[in-house]
Amino acid sequence: MTIDRAERVAELVKVELSHIIMTELRDPRVGFITITEVKMSPDLRHAKVYFSILGDKGDKERTIAGLKKATGFLRRELGHRLQLRHCPTLSFYVDTSIEYGAHIDQLLEKLKNK
Repeated sequence: MTIDRAERVAELVKVELSHIIMTELRDPRVGFITITEVKMSPDLRHAKVYFSILGDKGDKERTIAGLKKATGFLRRELGHRLQLRHCPTLSFYVDTSIEYGAHIDQLLEKLKNK
């Protein structure tokens, strides 16, 4: 397997998963989330899905619980849409890079104002 193929499949999984979550997932625990990145294993059997969500820690925990509960549904829908030999297993992780970037911006503003 080439790395290029893994990257192309990761981008396709990102687009399709975003669409499925937005339009077909009916779990009230999963609010408005953004899939920021998908990393595929070289054999295309495992996908690490990074997402961001605005809200407090409770919102994040509920969203993670909702996504874990819906993993089977999401895999099945991905399998129908992607037509790969093996549908990848999905692991969800909170992407904190946006919050970290906002924190750095706040620190820079404080330094600028001093």
